[in-house]
Amino acid sequence: MRRAIYLLSVLAVVLFLLPQCQCGPKEKKAKYVFYFIGDGMGVNQVNGTEMYLAEKEGRIGIKPLHFTQFPVVNFATTYSKYNSVTCSAAAGTALASGTKTKNGTIGMDSLHQAPLYSVATKAKEAGKKVGITTSVSVDHATPAVFYAHRPDRGMSYEIGTDLPKAGFDFYAGAGFVQPNNKKDSTAINLYELFDKEGYTVIRGMEEYKAKAGDAGKLIFIQQEGSDNFSLPYAIDRSGNDLTLAQITENAIEFLTRNNDNGFFLMVEGGKIDWACHGNDAATAFREVVDMDEAVQKALDFYNQHPDETLIVITADHETGGIVLGTGKYALNLQALQYQKVSKDKLTAKLHQLREEKGNKVSWEDVKSVLTENLGFWNQVPLSEAQEARLKEVYKNTFGSKNAKPEKNLYSENEQLAGEAIRILDGIAMVGWTSGSHSAGVVPVYAIGAGAQLFSGKLDNTDIPKRIAQAAGY
Repeated sequence: MRRAIYLLSVLAVVLFLLPQCQCGPKEKKAKYVFYFIGDGMGVNQVNGTEMYLAEKEGRIGIKPLHFTQFPVVNFATTYSKYNSVTCSAAAGTALASGTKTKNGTIGMDSLHQAPLYSVATKAKEAGKKVGITTSVSVDHATPAVFYAHRPDRGMSYEIGTDLPKAGFDFYAGAGFVQPNNKKDSTAINLYELFDKEGYTVIRGMEEYKAKAGDAGKLIFIQQEGSDNFSLPYAIDRSGNDLTLAQITENAIEFLTRNNDNGFFLMVEGGKIDWACHGNDAATAFREVVDMDEAVQKALDFYNQHPDETLIVITADHETGGIVLGTGKYALNLQALQYQKVSKDKLTAKLHQLREEKGNKVSWEDVKSVLTENLGFWNQVPLSEAQEARLKEVYKNTFGSKNAKPEKNLYSENEQLAGEAIRILDGIAMVGWTSGSHSAGVVPVYAIGAGAQLFSGKLDNTDIPKRIAQAAGY
């Protein structure tokens, strides 16, 4: 009897010491990885969007976005190496490489002595095809940190020269901010460099349909003559404008073509941040919806490959310190549905009015533009005080040829456009604490193979490490 008890005890110890992987089925790795980054998309940008969509339907509550229904929902801290409030370059580097760095730095350590390699590089080394895409320029901070290594995010030309060195398969966005080296006129043009390195540059959807099938490595940007800095805001979009959803769909098609090894795809919703720098709530909420439409393309793919696909969604930081509620126990987000253009586009319309009228613009002219584009006086009633605010700015700016614009990080706007958006946001009971970034935590969502790794307390540096773990890079 004692011998039997002894043998059972020995067996129990042996079983305890056996590696766990021998005691159950091996966990499947993520063959296909989607990494969505909503630039500037804090918790209230997401919550505000869902509440806005519900109010448009005439009810209090939320209308869930696709990604907020993922089974794993979490939050992450965003501080950089030396700053409580991060910039996009440092936050992007953390999200790409898993290491914090100095603000302004692209894919390098905080001392600017060594490169930091991204999870996209690890995916490429593991034999995956890799895509880096965005709704802003391909050399902007967030996409750049996945392929470039520069001490200053402003080195746009140099960042562009790093693109072919990474050797990724698919890049997409608005274009390139600085295709020529302003310091050296003899330096090669970026588009010539890309061609030399075997990349096919395709502009617009029609050209994509005609040429993408023959491309080995691809750079997909807007049509000739379009803005190289960003895609149009979703609220301003016209028929032929390239969209983030189109880019995502085409990236999936390209990365899966003749490829059995899987892929890694980063998609940035870059203009959520731009709208929040401008304190433009209606435009920001529509940008969140726009990214969600791109996420739907990934979900369509996930539904076909549920055991092999991982989708992770997060943000680099929050922008604007947006507040949902300004005193009363209420919101009036439904008022934002009457805004038909971004603050930038409203500025362009006011500029056009100045040109048409030879700078002799009447108050009635201005009222007509504000009614047509913001719903003022018709769908959105104004108080006497609100109308007086608009009239005061009108008198001070439209009576002067030298009226100074309002500036934020990405645009300069007519003062009247800025005041009108402030009034509409006030009517909606949305507040802003700044025109810059905040240190607020950002949301994290995950679904698919390895999604459980994104539970528990997270810092932004944890996310790429756990993606690599889930994918087995």
